[in-house]
Amino acid sequence: MSRSRISPPLRVAAPLAVGVVFLGLWEAVVRIEAIPPYILPGPAAIAAALWRDGPSLIGSLLVTLRITLAALAAAAVLGGALALLFSRSRLLELSLFPYAVILQVTPIVAIAPLIIIWVRQPFLALIVCAWIVAFFPVVSNTTIGLNSADRNLMALFRLYGASPGQTLRYLRLPTALPYFLAGLRISGGLALIGAVVAEFVAGTGGTQSGLAFRILEAGYRLAIPRLFAALFLLSLAGIAIYFALDLLSRLILRNWHESALAEEEE
Repeated sequence: MSRSRISPPLRVAAPLAVGVVFLGLWEAVVRIEAIPPYILPGPAAIAAALWRDGPSLIGSLLVTLRITLAALAAAAVLGGALALLFSRSRLLELSLFPYAVILQVTPIVAIAPLIIIWVRQPFLALIVCAWIVAFFPVVSNTTIGLNSADRNLMALFRLYGASPGQTLRYLRLPTALPYFLAGLRISGGLALIGAVVAEFVAGTGGTQSGLAFRILEAGYRLAIPRLFAALFLLSLAGIAIYFALDLLSRLILRNWHESALAEEEE
């Protein structure tokens, strides 16, 4: 049985209502229990800090977003290319894929200082750190997608004498595209996390400092409302990246793939 269709206004109103109730309860608990703002600020104090320090925080957020988007683009290009190589050679996949897994499960906090030392250009070093976190979902999902082409259709292509390039273009790539886009949505959030972790490790200040440094700075000064304001901006950035990639996926797949088709009413 298919789910009933939910109207677009309700899709927006439902999560907003939950958020408003949560913020109201949070503010009430802080006021009733008289919790100091340096322990847990209320939403009103966070909003005031965001209004007061918004320009500097947004400037730092833009630096972090530059690193995130650059790492995401590198993950999409290099991860997709590596998946194509894996699809062309099973031996190559068996030889290299375990090292991709090892790189993925290695804590970025542990290797980020080494990367920052080895890569002498600071901005590039931060991109490399974020890329390491973000590239694996693209490689893994795209590899699975390329290997998921229907075997009967593969046999049909061979029967009609299609070349490997034609089979890749007209069968395997369309099959892998939803998998690639799903991996890209996952990598968007991971790239942001990687950028923030790299900035934490680098710990550089100045006009080109990212939002992670502002969080550290606020913590050292016990400016906890400002710290929460920076975390709020990071959360908004992560949500925006996810929904932008989700919209891109729907626009690409909407006319032919079932995952992007509109829900049908019963």
